[in-house]
Amino acid sequence: MRLHIAHTSLALLAGAGLSASASAADLVSTQKLAWRLAAQLATEAVSVCEKQGYSVTAAVVDASGLEQALVKGDASHPQSVSIAYRKAYTAMAYAGLFGLNSTGELIAARPQLAAGPLNTVPSVLFAGGGVVIRAGQTVIGGLGVSGAPGGEKDEACAKTALESIADRLK
Repeated sequence: MRLHIAHTSLALLAGAGLSASASAADLVSTQKLAWRLAAQLATEAVSVCEKQGYSVTAAVVDASGLEQALVKGDASHPQSVSIAYRKAYTAMAYAGLFGLNSTGELIAARPQLAAGPLNTVPSVLFAGGGVVIRAGQTVIGGLGVSGAPGGEKDEACAKTALESIADRLK
């Protein structure tokens, strides 16, 4: 009896519109870097820092905060992996939200955030080294770098790497 009811319910649901095409109002489209470009961006950030004598890790996240690419320099510290991710996430989620371009700018413009409850969110890290990735004016991700001696150096590598692909984000 239960099996018959289940099949009848499925048939009714299918007939009630599940087979109909989804309307534009029912779908959400998002943009993100293609995986090859995300990998290129992370690789470039590590390379830029390496040329300055720093072994770092670079992480790229998409607009939902999911990691797209991670490149770990040969001598970078193991903890730099999670720190780079958190900087990328914070840049995307908060610097982008406030119309800023980096975590360094975010800390300077809104120091109260670093001292407040957002600082306890597991994926958030208020430290220099994260930059916002935009396609036009739309935030599509973040790039985080960790491992140079100071967040300002991490951030400089991230900014230089992002500039190297800027023409592809218009």
